[in-house]
Amino acid sequence: MARVALTGLLTIELPEATLRFTDGGFIEYGGETYRAKDDTFGTIQSVQPLSEGVGDSVPALSITLLPPDTSAVAELAKPGHQTAQVQFVLAEYDVDAGTINSADVLFTGQIDQSVLTVGKGKRELSMSVVSLAERLFEGNTGNSLNPTFHKSVWPGETGHDNATGLAVPVAWGVERPSGGGSTYGGGGGPAGRGNVFGGPRYDYL
Repeated sequence: MARVALTGLLTIELPEATLRFTDGGFIEYGGETYRAKDDTFGTIQSVQPLSEGVGDSVPALSITLLPPDTSAVAELAKPGHQTAQVQFVLAEYDVDAGTINSADVLFTGQIDQSVLTVGKGKRELSMSVVSLAERLFEGNTGNSLNPTFHKSVWPGETGHDNATGLAVPVAWGVERPSGGGSTYGGGGGPAGRGNVFGGPRYDYL
């Protein structure tokens, strides 16, 4: 009778490298080798239970890594690593053969933020991983009439380059509207009834 057991497989796709962890030893999955320890980034201390999303929150996962040194911490916590994809798989494997029989993808998300905790003989990096649905909650505050966003939609179009910080709207591509009002004076009216502002002098009425 075959002996089977469960193992967790964690994949972190950083821009520079893809990290593949398992909860002990090593095992092959999807043509790749998952190991308990990475020579550069250390090991996984824990993976917190997946929390469900309700209302305006999304499913989240918390991972704690034990990096071997501060250089590994700096590499993992780079700002550019935010939104890097993370996948957690629960696999059933044959203990004697060391092969995976079946696997279920439990969570696919992206790195949200990293928090380093340092103490005496202690260095932990906690990474919160949120669902890819997190992007649905991002406000499009940058999608406005500014040169950067304008060029992201129409590359090379420079119509907004000189339209920054304007307090008064300016009409582009047309004649400037003429000012309102009329001038008065002369033509049978008493002198002085016009004024420098182009409006009538009501004190003569």
